[in-house]
Order: sequence, then structure tokens, then C-alpha cells
Amino acid sequence: MLLSLKIQDKSFNNHQLFKHLEIVVQDHEKIGLIGRNGAGKSSLLNILNQQDKDYDGTLTIKNRAVVISSRQEHHTFNNLTVLEYIVNDLPEYISLNNSIEKLSLKIKTDPSKIQQLSDQINRFSDLNYYRVQENIQQILNNYNLDSKIINRKLSTLSGGQVRLIELIKVQLSQSDLTLIDEPTNHMDYIAKNVFINWFKSTTSAVVVVTHDRDVLNRVDRIIEIKNLTNYNFKGNYQSYLKNNMSKTLSEISTYDLTQKQIKNLQSDIIRFRRFKERSRDPGTIKNFKKLENNAEKELEKLLMIDKPSFWIDQTSIQTLNDKITNSYHKYKTTNIKLSVEQHQSNSTQTILTVESLSLGYNQSPLFKNLSFSLLAGQRLRLFGKNGAGKSSLVKVIMQLSNHQKEVNDIILSGKISIKPKLKIGLYEQEINQRYLDLTLETAIENILKSKHLPVSDQRIKQLMSQYLFDPSNDGHQSVKILSGGQKARLQLMSMLIDQPQLLILDEPTNHLDLPSIEELENSLTKYNGSIIYITHDSFFAKKIDSTMINLDNLSVKQ
Repeated sequence: MLLSLKIQDKSFNNHQLFKHLEIVVQDHEKIGLIGRNGAGKSSLLNILNQQDKDYDGTLTIKNRAVVISSRQEHHTFNNLTVLEYIVNDLPEYISLNNSIEKLSLKIKTDPSKIQQLSDQINRFSDLNYYRVQENIQQILNNYNLDSKIINRKLSTLSGGQVRLIELIKVQLSQSDLTLIDEPTNHMDYIAKNVFINWFKSTTSAVVVVTHDRDVLNRVDRIIEIKNLTNYNFKGNYQSYLKNNMSKTLSEISTYDLTQKQIKNLQSDIIRFRRFKERSRDPGTIKNFKKLENNAEKELEKLLMIDKPSFWIDQTSIQTLNDKITNSYHKYKTTNIKLSVEQHQSNSTQTILTVESLSLGYNQSPLFKNLSFSLLAGQRLRLFGKNGAGKSSLVKVIMQLSNHQKEVNDIILSGKISIKPKLKIGLYEQEINQRYLDLTLETAIENILKSKHLPVSDQRIKQLMSQYLFDPSNDGHQSVKILSGGQKARLQLMSMLIDQPQLLILDEPTNHLDLPSIEELENSLTKYNGSIIYITHDSFFAKKIDSTMINLDNLSVKQ
């Protein structure tokens, strides 16, 4: 056993997060940690890496085991270079390096320190730290990053680059246990393949918070955080789906039986009261009073049982008979409700045309000579590595649709033609900056106004409920402190709110939990309008059947 965690109770801001949770991690084990947004996955990682000790429970880690975790915030490290940042976090690097320097000076006057120095040098060499800069540059190249950024400060890097630097750090740590939070968000297919290959080959035990099904298909075990506790599923994602269906159906059957017992007890209580009131014999009254009290006590126990969270994937549901399916839909966990208008598509109508297009910045092209037409109802997938110009192309289309002049600085040659008055819904990788300092309620109000839609308190609360926000608690929260999943749901709301004819989605599955990803996929498969999307989620791409445009083939930086 490498690690054991037992939590009797963990609360945050008077909200209970965990209860009777137990997790064991074995040496070399690869574990996927999943759960609905807000279930406490990131909080659990903070407990495992001992950053959070405010809970009732115990954490036991094998003696001398090295635990390292990916960091989410980097503001305090902005002045460090990439090389400094990585080596400062490598286990033993700083202590060994300092010790070797000091001992090297001491042996001049104290030869007895030679053996100690030799031991430290050997340890430094065993950890491969003499080649650490070379190894970092090699992995940078593997991730398709310029190796020269090793001497750049973190403050000069993009958010996506910093996330990759974080992964390089944990890959080089040679830890016994590695804890990683959402590693593949914003990765291109090259970086994702590099990460998955490392994930499969590393001898370190890994606990990874992710809803990336490509990663979950490579784990040994899935731990789901649900109903304040954890559930273990041996095997990968495909095994999880099968086992989750069996487990969920059993839970639904038990819960359904409990609901019937509650109704029966409620009827019994009414019946015992009536018999008691009609009786004249003291003994009979006493007997019915006793039966009433017993039924009330039993009812009280049953009413204290919280409704479990029920979710079964769509493919598995299709294998069930109607009776079981109806029972599932009766009790299933509330999911986002995506209202997508079914446009009548005319497949002969062209709504967008790109002709011999070259995009770039400062006269340096990202790609050249891109041409395609988008018909009504057609789906296009923009594919390519980071920097190939996928998001830039989306940006230009949106600027042209909004009649913005900045587009002239990006289009180097060629042109884009858009059908007049075409309504476009956009899902970006990051939420628009103008909403971050607003409350959720105000942000939704501004979104409605920007789309020239009616605004009312009732409509705002309705939208919050539809996208799984709590109108009474979440409305006054600042958008910038919302979780990644909550921001993603706000993005979906903004995209769909005015029933667009063309949807443009840039990495839409980032930050969404599995049920929400499936809801999005199901809605998009039913949508009759046109779709342009960017994704490196192979499951999502397979579900949304489309024509692929590979910008790597047109890239100037081959």
C-alpha cells in the first residue's frame, strides 16, 4: 500500500463535502478520479498532497514515499525561468545540489567528508539530475514547444504553455505518487499523445482528475466521487460504464423500494390515526397509538435518506427494457437542459465560404491557401496542432460576422464570405473577459441584452436552473471565482441562448463532467444547423460525424 486516506467528515463553508470516504492507492497504480462538477475532486487532491489538513480523518503515506502534484496557480512563480521553476520542485534537487556545493568546499580542509560527498554525487547522478536541462529540452520538443523557452520566465508564457511545463515537472520528478488535475485541457493531439504515452509507461502511481475519456481508457481503476463518498470501479472507462450501469440500476431499485415504503408508511399513519380517533376502548386506542408512533419513527428514518446521484451513459441505456428505462428517467440526476432549435436545413445553401485564405500575425502566416464551403446543416472539424491557426480562424469568422475592422490585420490574403444576418453561437476556450468581474446574475443579464433578448428576473433564474446553477446561492457569485465546470456551463448558455443557425465550438469538452459532455453530444447530434468545432477528444469527434479540415497540411511551420 502506497497511500491510505480515511475521512469521516470534511466540510467547507458549512457545506459537507465528504462523509465516510476511504481511498487506498497501491504502488504503480493508475487511477482516474471522476465526479460531477462541484463533487470535490480538486479538494480531494489538496488533501492527498497534504495542502489541506482541515478534515476529520487520517492520511497515511508509505515511509519515504515521494508525492508530487501539479500546481494550478503560478502567480507567485512568475519571475522564475522555466528551468528554475522545474528544478526547484524536483524532489531532492535543491538539497542535493546545495549539499554537493558545500561539501566540495569542506573537503579542502576536511578530507573525511569525501565519502559523504561521493554518496551525494551518486544520488544526484542516480536521479539523472546532471542531465536535467537536456531532459527538459527534449520533453519540450516532444510537446512541440520551442526548447529555447527553458530560459524564459513563466510570466511570458501562455496558460497552455504553463500547463505543459507543469506536466514536464511531474514527469521528471520520479515520484512514487503523482497527482494531476485535468492535464489534457487545451492540449493538441501531439501533446496529448506524449502525455498518454508517459502515463502508460511511468512506474509512478498516478491519480489523475479528468473527464478525458481517452485518458480514462488507460487507467487501472476509476474512483468516482458521488453522494459525499467514493465508489471504486476496477478497469478502464469502458469497464466503468458497464459496472456503473449495474450498480446504478441496483441503487435505483433500492431507492424505488424505499419510496414505496415511505408511501405505505404515510398511508399507515393516516389509517392508524383514523382507527385511534374512532375507537372508544382505551386498550385499542393505545395499540393504534403505538402502531402510529412506530410507523412515524420508521418514516422519519427513511425520509433522512438522501436521494443518490444516478447517471447511466446513453449507450448503456439503449440496452435496457422500457420498464427499467422509465424507472431510470424518473430518478436520474438532473443534468443541463440544452434547448436547441431544430432548424430546417437546406443542404444546397452555402452559409460560409473560405477562398484561398492565409492567416497570420505581423505578416507571418499560420497557414496558406485554405479553401472550403460550409453548407446549411453541415459539420466541419478543424484539426491541427496548437499554433496551426484553428482558434485564429474562428476569431476571424466571428469578427467578420460582427463587422469588426481588426480582421484586416489577420487576413494576409484570400477572403471569407458569410451569409448575411447569419446567427452564430460561439463557445470559446476561455470565458469572455468582460464577464469575469460581474456576478453570475449580471453576466446572464448582459448576455441577454447583447443578443437583444427580453430580460427579467424570472428568465435569469430559469436559465440558471436550466444550466444547473442554484438561483438562490450562485446568482450573487462573481463569475471569476466560478469553477471551470460552472464557467463552461455559462459558455454553453451564451452560445445557445438566441437559437443560432451556426455553432462554433472551441474545445467544448474541457471542464465539463461526463454527463454534461454526453448531454452536449446528444444535443449536437439532434441539431439541424451547421457546426464548426475544434476538439482533440476522439470520443466527441466520433459522436459528431463531420468533415475534417487538417490545418497542419497547410501550415507554414511544418
